[in-house]
Parts: sequence; C-alpha cells; structure tokens
Amino acid sequence: MPLVPTSAIVDAAREARVGAAAFNVIHLETAEALVTAAERTDIPLILQISENCIRYHGSLLPITRATLALAEHSTARIAVHLDHITDAELVHQGVAAGVGSVMVDASALPYEENVSATAALTAWCHDRGVYVEAELGKVGGKDGVHAPGVRTDPDEALSFVRATGVDALAVAVGSSHAMHERTAELDKDLIAALRATLPVPLVLHGSSGVPDDELRRAIAAGMTKINISTHLVSVFTHSIRRTLEADPALVDSRKYVKPAREAVAQEAARLLGVLGTPATVPGLRTVEATARG
Repeated sequence: MPLVPTSAIVDAAREARVGAAAFNVIHLETAEALVTAAERTDIPLILQISENCIRYHGSLLPITRATLALAEHSTARIAVHLDHITDAELVHQGVAAGVGSVMVDASALPYEENVSATAALTAWCHDRGVYVEAELGKVGGKDGVHAPGVRTDPDEALSFVRATGVDALAVAVGSSHAMHERTAELDKDLIAALRATLPVPLVLHGSSGVPDDELRRAIAAGMTKINISTHLVSVFTHSIRRTLEADPALVDSRKYVKPAREAVAQEAARLLGVLGTPATVPGLRTVEATARG
C-alpha cells in the first residue's frame, strides 16, 4: 500500500479524539515487528526514525530506505517520520529519500533561536509538501524539557506555533524520555488548556513511562500523537535475555531475534488498541495523494 501521510493519521485521530500511534524503529527487526502489529490490528501507525537511530546505523539512507520499503509493501496504513532531528542536513536527506514528515528539534536552543531555526526548516519542508512537528522547551535539550517538573506554557506555545508555522507541537506535560517504569502522571488540566489554545495537534514524547490508563486519560484531555520507543525496546531486549538464559549454547541470532521480534509485534498491537485509534478513522482510506506529509 502507498505510504499514508502523517497528517492524515494525526488529523483524523485529533478529530476523532483518539490517539495516533507513533512507534520508533531501532533496526530492521523492530521495523518488521511494528509493521506486523499494524497489519494484525488494521490500525494506522507512524514509524519513526530518530537521529539517535540514524547515528547508530552510521547514515540515514539504509535504515530509512528499508523502513520505507517495509511500509510501502505492507497492507497496513503506515507513515514514515523522522524524530528528534537537530541536524538540518538530515532533514534534507530524509525528505530526498521519501520521508513525508519530520520532527525539527531545536528545543535545546534559547527560545528566539528555537523559533528562528524551526521556522526556517518548516518553511523549507512546507515548500516540499512535508509535515513538520516541533518541540517547545528550555535550554538543556529534551531531557530537560521533559523532566517531570517542566511544563509548556500555553500562551508561549501559541506564539511559537504562530511564529514557526509548524503542523504539530510536542509539549511538556509531565512525561520524561527513556523511562523504564510506567509510573508517570500527566497534567491533564494543562493538556486540556493546550488543546483549547493551540490550533495544531499535541504530541506526547516520553510515553513509554506512562501507564495505559493514564495514556487514555491524556488522549481524552486532548493529546493526539503518542510516541513510544523505550518500552518496546525493553520488550525486545527482555525477550532475548529470556531466550539466551534458557539456552546458553544458542549461537544462531535468528533463533533469539525472531521471538524478540514477535514479542514486540504483540506488545505494539496491544498498545495500538490502548491508544484507541479505530480501524476506520474517517478519511484515512481516501486521503488525497497531494496531502501534506
């Protein structure tokens, strides 16, 4: 199936007041697992490739082209998105490769520099029909922005969206990146205020640390795009540990990677159901070929 625009998944989910799932690719095996989950559930999915993932693989093209190929040959409705990109050249390379949306991450910069850098890349992307997510935060980068005590101010967020022209905004409402325990409690009142103030969809980063019921409450309050990475990475790793502990003599990597891939597929499918995106979100099967991103 041709790639589905990220905008179609996110905008339809926002209108339906459900979650738009965005799960991170680490390597080919996780990409395969995530595509399998989308096919089993018939729920749209955004596959994300982060700058850290690109650095791990050494360059953007191999993992991005592999992910795009999996998406295009799948029966599921899948978008491919670049996540937490701080390097403008990677944005250029990703767009040239066929990625339809990017998260421009200038959140480590002071506010005015964040606005300037984000606005410039957003204009470049929009000229090429690419959907842009950005992040509003403080000096210190994503760890500082999404520390549990940090919060996004609705009025500042509105000014940021107007100044940059971004299509979606990652906000700090109590989650934190790379949490290994699902114990975060989100500020639902702030989510509701941001939803009422901003004309663009809200994005929750650090969702791995948020329990299922809290994710549902966040979506009900107004959160739309839900990013999950660390939790699924943990599922993959724990599966491999269990397999190798059961058979220490095992050397064929396929025999321990295959069950790990299946474990991620199962958990990703479960999470797709938790986020509540219905299989027939209005508009997703009839999106225009010219739709942005």
